[in-house]
Amino acid sequence: METKLFTELRPLYETTKENPHVIRLKMRMKDAIDSDVLRHAVDITMRRYPYLCVELTKKDGQYIFIDNDRPVVITNSLRGVDLNSPEANYHVIAFVYEDDWLVLDVFHGITDGTGSYEVLKTLLYYYCTERYNVALSTNGVRLEEDNIRPEEWEEPIAHRKDLPTPEKAQQSNALNLVAAAGLENDKQNTVYSIVIDESEYMEFVKGNGGSPTTMTVLLLSRAISRMYPDAEQVIRMMVCVNQRNALKVPMARHSLVGGASLEYNDNISSLPISKQAGIFREMLKKEIRDEEVLKGVAAQRALYNMILSKETDQERTELAKMLGDVTIRVITSTVSYVGRTDFNGAERYIRDFRTLTSPPPSGLGVEIAAVGGRFTLDFIQTFSSDIYVNAFLKELEENNIRFELQEVSRLEIPDFKHPW
Repeated sequence: METKLFTELRPLYETTKENPHVIRLKMRMKDAIDSDVLRHAVDITMRRYPYLCVELTKKDGQYIFIDNDRPVVITNSLRGVDLNSPEANYHVIAFVYEDDWLVLDVFHGITDGTGSYEVLKTLLYYYCTERYNVALSTNGVRLEEDNIRPEEWEEPIAHRKDLPTPEKAQQSNALNLVAAAGLENDKQNTVYSIVIDESEYMEFVKGNGGSPTTMTVLLLSRAISRMYPDAEQVIRMMVCVNQRNALKVPMARHSLVGGASLEYNDNISSLPISKQAGIFREMLKKEIRDEEVLKGVAAQRALYNMILSKETDQERTELAKMLGDVTIRVITSTVSYVGRTDFNGAERYIRDFRTLTSPPPSGLGVEIAAVGGRFTLDFIQTFSSDIYVNAFLKELEENNIRFELQEVSRLEIPDFKHPW
C-alpha cells in the first residue's frame, strides 16, 4: 500500500541533525528487560499497527510511505538507531532496551504523543503479561486480533470539505527566553526531569480551580514574569492540543497536534494564583472548542499545501525553516500533556517514565507525563543553563508543592535520516 505524505510534511522538512523530530518514550521498569519476551511483544505489537511499519520513499517527485516487511529493530543500547536508516531497516519506529530501561522511538511526523501512547499500551500489555505471567485488563488496549478501522490510517485532513475558514491573526512579539537570558552561545540540548507526587499536585491544582496543564503553564509564566518584570514583550505560552476529537477521528495514528495560546500579562500578574488559574482555565476552554480547533486545522492544511507547492526539497526545507522562525517570534515556551495514562495494570511494573523530543523553536518546552502515581515534568531545552528550571522550582516551593529534581542530562534522541 502507498500513502502520500500530508500531515507528515512539516515535521519531515523541519527535521535536522540538530533538531530531529523524534518522540522517545523512555521507561525504567521494575526488573531487567527480557530480550526474548520483548522481541515477541514487539512483533505482536507491530502486527497490530501495520500502518506504522512503513518505509519512506519518493515517487513522481512526492514522498510516500510504502509497506516495510523487514523486522522492526530492537537495540540493546540506549543510543538506539537512527530512524529511516539502514540500521533501522528503513523503519520510522524502533525499540530500545538496556538493563531495566525500555524505550519507544518514533518519527514525530507519523504520529504524536497520543498515538505513541497507544503503541506503548499495546506493547506493555503483551510484554508484561508474558514477562510476569499475569492477566491484565484489555480495556482500551488495541490488540492483535482487532479489526483495524480505516480511520486509523486514512489521511484525516487533506480532503476535508467542512473545515472553517482560518482567521488571519497577527500576534505581537513574545518574550524570547534565550535572548532574555543571553543564552545564544549555550547550545547544548538538555533535559531537567522533575517529579511531583500526583495526588499532592492534583490537590493543589483542584484547590485553585485549574488543571495540570493550565497550572504548569501558569507556574512557569509566573516564574518568567518575576525574572523579567519590565519586559516589553508578552509571555505567550503554547499548549499542545489534540485535534482528534474535533476532527471526529479518535483512532487516527497521525500527528494531530494544534496549539492554544495562553498569555500572561500585566492584567493578571497582580491577581492571586486562584484567580489567575481560573482565567487560564477559561482561556484554554475557549481555545479548545471544536470550532476553534478546526480553524487551526484549516490553517495547518494551508501550510501543508504551501509546502507541497514548492518543487524542490531545498525550497520546502527553506519554507519550513521560515515557519519555525515565525514560531520563535510569537511563542515564549510550549507545554504538552497527553493526559493521565492508565496502562491497565502494567504501570505497577514502571518505576520511571520520561517523555523526550526535540525542544521547540523557542528554546524551552515542558513535556508532562502522569504515570504510576507521579507527574514527571521534562524540561527540554536548547541550552544547558538551569536559570528557568530554578525559577520554576522556586514557584513550586513557594506554593508548598514538594518535588524531586530527578535527573539532569544531555538530551539523547536518535536522528531521523532524510531520504534526500
